[in-house]
Amino acid sequence: MLRKYGALAGVVMAAAFAVAAPRAGAEASPMLPDLRQGPVGCLGGYGGNPVRCEDWDVCMVADPAAPRGECLRSGPAKAVRIRFTSSVDNIGDGPLLLFGRRESADEPTMRVRQAFQSGVDGPIPDGYATAQRATTAFAYYEPAQSHEHWHLMGFERFQLRTPAGDELATDRKNGFCLGDRYATHDVGRLPYTPQDGTAAGRVADLLDGNMCGHHAPEALDVVEGVSVGSGDDYQYKVDFQWLDITHVPSGVYDLVHTANPDRTLLEKDYGNNSSSVSISIKWIDEVGPLAVPPRVQLLRSCPGRARCS
Repeated sequence: MLRKYGALAGVVMAAAFAVAAPRAGAEASPMLPDLRQGPVGCLGGYGGNPVRCEDWDVCMVADPAAPRGECLRSGPAKAVRIRFTSSVDNIGDGPLLLFGRRESADEPTMRVRQAFQSGVDGPIPDGYATAQRATTAFAYYEPAQSHEHWHLMGFERFQLRTPAGDELATDRKNGFCLGDRYATHDVGRLPYTPQDGTAAGRVADLLDGNMCGHHAPEALDVVEGVSVGSGDDYQYKVDFQWLDITHVPSGVYDLVHTANPDRTLLEKDYGNNSSSVSISIKWIDEVGPLAVPPRVQLLRSCPGRARCS
């Protein structure tokens, strides 16, 4: 059984989990990933001034329910969205490695276990210890437009907040297909990047361009994740890469992206999981809010911070 994406929000299992005992001869402490939220509106791997990033826009749409509605040049429109590219790097000691499984194709979601590199150099999955219970779920996304594969639910959250921290809008996108899409801008300075012939190298080969069970709604097993020194990004024209600002009044706000928001995935450091930008929204009142889009201006960018205004 498959579900449309909009009906999947309730299936996320935000269970706490513990690390299993490492294999004989393995290191006592697992080598954990460290998820770093990239600058809002920048392509993955960008290392320059984030204020110069242009991977975001304002889009008026005729159908508020369309996950990737065509942008109108002029009104009347039914909704106005701010669209943005998001990216998450892994700069930790080990890969983010997730194994999803379900017993039958009748189950709409897969239970997911996180694996940890233990220092043993052997074939996959040797050298990795798995969590003792499921951390979250994979769900299959099959919209009208092509984007069909298994998504990790709750991996990233988008919010529009007032300078005081009050939430005005939140995302409708509930999951991500994780793989190695780009190299981080500081990959050369990370000590645990995968090397050929090692367990981490074989994991990187597996995750390189990972398609997450593309066109395989019948799959019973899926592997997803991000290697050290790599990242996963979703560009601003992809389904649900937006927030609805139709009813947001003129003002200054923080647009905040947060990876692993519920901390269901075990990491080395949670202090870099959010990035934000401060934006100004100004409606042209005499024309009407749905006849022309508001003027949205990027005031500043605050990578690594949940507050920017």
